[in-house]
Amino acid sequence: MSHRVIRYEPTRPDDAGLRSRLRELASERRRFGYRRLGYLLAREGVKPSHKKLLRIYREEGLAVRKRGGRKRALGTRRPLTLPEEVNQRWSLDFASDSLVCGRRFRMLRVIDDYTRECLALVADTSLSGSRVARELDHLIALRGKPRTVVSDNGTELTSSAILRWSQERRVEWHYIAPGKPQLFFRQNGFVESFNGRLRDECLNETLFSSLSHARSVLAAWKKDYNTVRPHSKLGRKTPAEIAGQAVWGACLYTACHPIKHQS
Repeated sequence: MSHRVIRYEPTRPDDAGLRSRLRELASERRRFGYRRLGYLLAREGVKPSHKKLLRIYREEGLAVRKRGGRKRALGTRRPLTLPEEVNQRWSLDFASDSLVCGRRFRMLRVIDDYTRECLALVADTSLSGSRVARELDHLIALRGKPRTVVSDNGTELTSSAILRWSQERRVEWHYIAPGKPQLFFRQNGFVESFNGRLRDECLNETLFSSLSHARSVLAAWKKDYNTVRPHSKLGRKTPAEIAGQAVWGACLYTACHPIKHQS
């Protein structure tokens, strides 16, 4: 065989152990770069070259993100799956509008992602983290406790009042990636879709003369949205009908599968 057609085929050793340990260290030390992670590996007796370490570090997607201008609360960052039952996941967000006099007011929206129900539509000139916690407690008293609450990284939702509430109530709080409500598995897509319907069908169609007027209009629209307005993603049914079917199905399952108490 002519030497001109012979090509060298490089063979690299299996780096599965190094990759696994590097991922473990990066998850424990979220703000460490590849050099500092290399120091930790060296303490354990693993001393790859800096070029090899950088290559694996980049291939595993472990680059440290630059921090923004303020602290952000740490929530779960895993991709969200579609809910399969009532109260499995609530989505929460804010919107704003103005009265005819020009005064601005804000609205808190809480959505059940399974039934698409609007659980709360609270309007006020100011909505702090403590106020949000009180509204969630009111909903829990009426409907029961959710497993997960999804929200963005707003200052009210990353406040100490909300963090304390989630710990005391033992409710998992999931913060979406900053500025990405639709990307990455549609992290807050349900409430964003609801925001569009609320803006198009109610807020853009009404001139609010006062805060009490806004509250009455929003309450009427919320009732119509939950009980009258057909939802295309729900097979043209209303959120209230889906919620009723879910509750009836749960009661029927409980009746057919009674809980056996151990003596």
